[in-house]
Amino acid sequence: MALIGIGLLTGATTVLFGFGGGFVTVPVVVWADAALGADAMQVATATSALVMVVNAGFATAVTPRRVLLALRGSGMLLLLLAAGASVGALATRLAPAGLARWAFVAYVALTIADVLLRPGFLRPGSRIEATSDAPRPLPTVLGAPAGAVAAFLGVGGSVMTVPAMRRAGHTMRVATALANPLTLAIALPATAVSLGGAAVPAAADAHLQLVGLIDLRAASALLLGALPVIAILRRRPPRIPDRTYAWAYIGLLAMVTVAMLLSA
Repeated sequence: MALIGIGLLTGATTVLFGFGGGFVTVPVVVWADAALGADAMQVATATSALVMVVNAGFATAVTPRRVLLALRGSGMLLLLLAAGASVGALATRLAPAGLARWAFVAYVALTIADVLLRPGFLRPGSRIEATSDAPRPLPTVLGAPAGAVAAFLGVGGSVMTVPAMRRAGHTMRVATALANPLTLAIALPATAVSLGGAAVPAAADAHLQLVGLIDLRAASALLLGALPVIAILRRRPPRIPDRTYAWAYIGLLAMVTVAMLLSA
């Protein structure tokens, strides 16, 4: 029941912040699968990828087409995100135990510092809605490294793409909506790699049934809570002032960082 309840939060963060559930899922699964010890992070990032595929895919499907048009011409970016994600997911399986956990904390902390200190996030230079003539699309060169880091940490693309789109002039509502299809491009190959991975040895002792590296029980419970929330919030999105929206994004990043530190 606890995971279903937290699934409600992953649904809300998918719609409101474009996280696809990744930022919430990772610390939650680390906590739920603590019996795996150091391997819990590996399972958490894999499980997060599956949750993001479903959440981000559903959120993208119900996003207005006029918003998604802002990504027109981004095919190469999506391919590079997917390629980088494949590498990142493989790296997670090979990395020393515990590395991904502290890399997660460090990266989110750096992101918080970046959006607070560097101009363009809290006060974007130009306020435009996403249209086909939106200026400064995301640089294609960011695709592979962004995909690799996001898949390695199990966080999806929002933490990189939302700040970048803010600095390109998008409102928070548009930036977070566009983060979902970008997250989907990362999560699909990461999930495929995770499904093909060998289950961690500690899973048998912890009485966990893993499919590859994915904890399907945890993923199913989280999705059961998330999907209805996504459907409701996409139909009736809350009206949040843009600057308040940006501060809420930063606040959520801070909360997730604290949660990961407490679960260490």
